[in-house]
Amino acid sequence: MKKYISKFHYLTQDLPDRSHVQQVQIACEAGANWVQYRCMTKPEDELVDELNEIAGICDDWGATLIITNHYHLLDKVDAQGVHIEDPLADLAAIRATITDEKTLGASASNPDTLMKIQSLGVADYCGYGPFAHTHTKHNDYPLLGFDGYRQLEKLPIDIPVIAVGGVLLNDVERLLQTGIYGIAVSGAVNLALNPGSALKEFYRKVY
Repeated sequence: MKKYISKFHYLTQDLPDRSHVQQVQIACEAGANWVQYRCMTKPEDELVDELNEIAGICDDWGATLIITNHYHLLDKVDAQGVHIEDPLADLAAIRATITDEKTLGASASNPDTLMKIQSLGVADYCGYGPFAHTHTKHNDYPLLGFDGYRQLEKLPIDIPVIAVGGVLLNDVERLLQTGIYGIAVSGAVNLALNPGSALKEFYRKVY
């Protein structure tokens, strides 16, 4: 049975003036129903403490909480799944570890990797990008742009594809016309003058 996958994924990021907890509180109050916690800078004990606090917020608002990469923490915090960014990760082994009870997301930057992930049959969705330049995380992958997503229409894809990487509000409508399932956003919300309002605008565009 396929799991529910939101069409809009909100990602936290390391910010100098707003903690991940504060980011999630703002996002959930604005209506976020899918929160992806992304932090690669803290030791495990701090991650667990922060995730437990965030899990409480998500639970209060009915939002799905996904952890980026740290799937070994799923037995320590109340999160609904994990997103693995490493395209070379052993997704089958990770699925066996987290069981079918948890959601598993994967990342791809080209059609071959995307089709390989789909063929494994263990990922519930795939983040596909980067769409455009982004400061949220460093990567050396070519920017896909709109044409990169239109190429997917030629492939037999049945896994939900989430466009990610530098997606701005004005990009949403055209991206959704390429046949992707949804979008993921971080900086366009977190760095906005009013993050809550920015998130609401994205939801209006997506839904």
